[in-house]
Amino acid sequence: MALINPSILSADFARLAEEAKAVEGADWLHVDVMDNHFVPNLTLGAPVVEALSKATDTPLDLHLMIEDPDRWAPQYIEAGAGSVTFHAEAAAAPVRLAREIRAKGARASMALKPATPVEPYEDLLPELDMLLIMTVEPGFGGQAFLDIMLPKIRRTRELISKHGLEMWLQVDGGVSASTIERCAEAGADVFVAGSAVYGADDPAKAVRELRAQAESATAAAGWGCAH
Repeated sequence: MALINPSILSADFARLAEEAKAVEGADWLHVDVMDNHFVPNLTLGAPVVEALSKATDTPLDLHLMIEDPDRWAPQYIEAGAGSVTFHAEAAAAPVRLAREIRAKGARASMALKPATPVEPYEDLLPELDMLLIMTVEPGFGGQAFLDIMLPKIRRTRELISKHGLEMWLQVDGGVSASTIERCAEAGADVFVAGSAVYGADDPAKAVRELRAQAESATAAAGWGCAH
């Protein structure tokens, strides 16, 4: 089953509660936290996450594009996050952090920038519930999908299968009706979509259509995994 996680980075920040309700058929709501240090942009922090968690029944998928996630990740779980993604390039002790996130009751996820290879982290995969492959450079929404990431997605799916893991493989960046099938065929099963959802006339319908596209491509590829 493909999971569609609309990114509120593409939503109207003045109407976050309403924008969350507009995609209530989504599996998760993706929330980008940027600190203007790890990436050149500044978004929102724990107080907004806490308010958003109270305004929607859709679980929150937090993507921390911040320095020192080892210190800050726990407070986002307390704010209501159901899944917390930290960057491999920013974490001082990724195994310890992943275990702390799980111990606090959230799903632990790690993200890799486009230039960061997955192979050095193979032994760490069992500590994670999800791995995020960035398909654009992190920091801004609306960027074009990087096709050169497709082999990396395939290699990651192979590693997950090799170790018999049930972890999810998420892609984030430029995911749309024209790219989601390639991502699914390569092995992704969780898809962050920003403008493809919030730029549509009917965001909820866009979520359903993207999910159908991904599931069709997954079935054709034959690697499918259950959630």
